[in-house]
Amino acid sequence: MEENILKKFTTAKFLSFAIGFFGLQFAWQMRIILSGPVTEDLGADPFIFGLIWLAGPFTGMVVQPLIGALSDRTASVFGRRRPYLLGGALLSALALWALPNSELITNYIGAALHIKLPAVGALLFAAVMIWILDACVNIAQGPYRALVPDVVPQEQHSIANSYISLAIGLGSVFAAGTAPFLKWAFGYQMSINAQFIMAALAFALGMIWTCIAIKEHKIHVNRNEHREKFSFIKSLKDFFALSPEVGKICWMQFFTWIGTMCLMINFTQYCVHTLFAVPDLSDVSEIVKASYDMQVLNATNFSSTCFAIFNLICFVVAIPIGVLSVKYGNKKIHILSMLSMAAAYLGMALCFNLKAVALLMAISGIGWASICALPFAMLSQYIKPGTEGSVMGIFNIFIAGPQVFVCTLVSWIINKCSFNVIGGINYHWEYTFFIGALCLILASIIASSVKDKTVESN
Repeated sequence: MEENILKKFTTAKFLSFAIGFFGLQFAWQMRIILSGPVTEDLGADPFIFGLIWLAGPFTGMVVQPLIGALSDRTASVFGRRRPYLLGGALLSALALWALPNSELITNYIGAALHIKLPAVGALLFAAVMIWILDACVNIAQGPYRALVPDVVPQEQHSIANSYISLAIGLGSVFAAGTAPFLKWAFGYQMSINAQFIMAALAFALGMIWTCIAIKEHKIHVNRNEHREKFSFIKSLKDFFALSPEVGKICWMQFFTWIGTMCLMINFTQYCVHTLFAVPDLSDVSEIVKASYDMQVLNATNFSSTCFAIFNLICFVVAIPIGVLSVKYGNKKIHILSMLSMAAAYLGMALCFNLKAVALLMAISGIGWASICALPFAMLSQYIKPGTEGSVMGIFNIFIAGPQVFVCTLVSWIINKCSFNVIGGINYHWEYTFFIGALCLILASIIASSVKDKTVESN
């Protein structure tokens, strides 16, 4: 039982609560935008790139349920959730620094050991750094979501999740927009290394701020009781026993995140290879790579700009979506948002005009704002006190699991859809948006069958 009644959050307190997620999303957005060019330069083709992306779903499916359950039964002077928030942020910062320096680090290791490491060593090291980064982001993310029902009154859960959505949008805007802005305003091109260091600082400092500003309420933790009940299978059964609607929300989330990750994983490569017509550079000489440096840089900057627009819209509409969901119900607003995103996907699959793609990314940002908030608000209505971390950890399986589909089958489809161009071969990266649109439409159909508890109670 809580020793203190939860007090309503003010706007200032919501902002302090959300700034840690701002840093988390800043780091995650940098990983989304730049991991493709980094790993392709080290020799990764589309399928290998997809396999490297498996880091996210596998660590998410394993780490978040485990850390969520552990945080539920953690009793320390720092609270239940804060040790995981800080630990995940600081370890992620180290991985963010190491990732773009993979070749330099492996060369140094080889020289120190007086051996010549194979060329693939740098790619393997980069893959390990991505796995560590994704694992640590998941270590922080699950307890962060569980912190909402811990410290925020139930009637403000939708608003709290909307502030997280706002932080996701704003963090992504800063992450994606800083390098293009500096290039446009001052003619200065930030190096990839500098962008990753910036992300590391944002994640660490943002999470430290939230951990200092938000006080966790003291909750009695019965260690023996939790030890007896700490079984994944039992937790899974208890999770689906919460309500018949929980299963529907999970299937909705499953297809939603297939659609979402089709964009997140492949958009930068779509910009480089489809919009800017750069051939595949994973298996060409350094001289050929160098000849495309400027095109790749321009394409990466365009991708960053589009992600900045995408997340700026998420930032702008995050709070209005929360307010509208209180008035009209989570389900209705979420369905409309997902359908708008599906329509934008179809536009990107068929139209390769740069201005049109930027506009379609803006429309997609509406769906992203809803995805970041409303499914969690829908689920939180069924959470029993004391199980917040476990529930959010299990729910993350239906976010992480779909990514396996995108990283394997969708990547395999793209890898098989090659065609010859001047300078080598290229791939139909736009096919990812057809698949993503279909999955978002399926998610909307499933969402329409969910009984909105908030609406029913009115």
